[in-house]
Amino acid sequence: MHDKIGDIMIFCASANPKMAHEVVRLLGCDSPNGMEIGKSTTEQFADGETSVKVNETVRGKDVFIIQSTAPPTNDNLMELLIMIDAMRRSSAGRITAIVPYYGYARQDRRARSHDPISAKLVADLITTAGANRILSMDLHCPQIQGFFNIPLDHLQGIYTFAEYYKEGFGDLSDVVVVSPDFGSVARCNRFADLLDVPLAIADKRRPDDGGPPVIRNFIGDVEGKHAILLDDVLSTGQSLCNAAEIVMKYGAKSVHACVTHPVLCGNAVELIANSPLEEVLVLDTIQIPDEKKHEKIKEISIAPLMAKAIKGIHYNLSLGQLSKMGWRSCMNEGKN
Repeated sequence: MHDKIGDIMIFCASANPKMAHEVVRLLGCDSPNGMEIGKSTTEQFADGETSVKVNETVRGKDVFIIQSTAPPTNDNLMELLIMIDAMRRSSAGRITAIVPYYGYARQDRRARSHDPISAKLVADLITTAGANRILSMDLHCPQIQGFFNIPLDHLQGIYTFAEYYKEGFGDLSDVVVVSPDFGSVARCNRFADLLDVPLAIADKRRPDDGGPPVIRNFIGDVEGKHAILLDDVLSTGQSLCNAAEIVMKYGAKSVHACVTHPVLCGNAVELIANSPLEEVLVLDTIQIPDEKKHEKIKEISIAPLMAKAIKGIHYNLSLGQLSKMGWRSCMNEGKN
């Protein structure tokens, strides 16, 4: 197959510039002329409106826009929609929205009467704006894939986490995976299978008065073991830190955590710093600002996975195997 790398154009919106530049660097390694981020500018008017300008020709190109809809969620979502619209009106050949963190994903159903299904609304907005394809990672609920009427490629973080802990712990005989709530059991069960270790579950309940969730029961055995908590989103950090305290109370030797999306709202970093968690492993689906970085929070870049996915989409290759690859195996394969 002939080289089509010149037809790929990567554009970076405001939310993930660090990861976007690394993706372009990796893609450029396979191109004799290298590769650069597409030229565009984003600014905000005095009244808060977002303005996007595309400063080069995209006609007929295979355009990829990298943008997580992380806080400030509405600003980042609007920027993504406007940039997609700009590409469509500039006759881009195909537009793929790379949304590593899909905001509004937790509003995926009607929990009460008159509730909206905002995750579906956002899917409709992205499609209507002109996206032809979506690439995302660890959607809060897998059924969100069905909200789109265009192809959606879904990568999973558990394979990167599994590689990390297999290398870090070596002997996994005294390791147990802990689900911080019942909603994460399916994901944690797959993760435990990858590591070939037992699974424990923290039973989290939200009080009727709308207060913070509390853990009522604990299922499983963690005594004398290294516990690994797994979740998809780290928002306030309260649930994760509460689960860590419960795990230590039940006799765990140590407690670690791995979370795909480091939203880190409010005083989440302070809670983690003061918790029994030894380390919180996160992926760079959301760029962590300097003021929220902490020695307990370790970040792994998913740029190699995204770069490989972009090449797969561009050359119309199956991404089935890639969806089950971790960061390190993806890097090693790229060297072969």
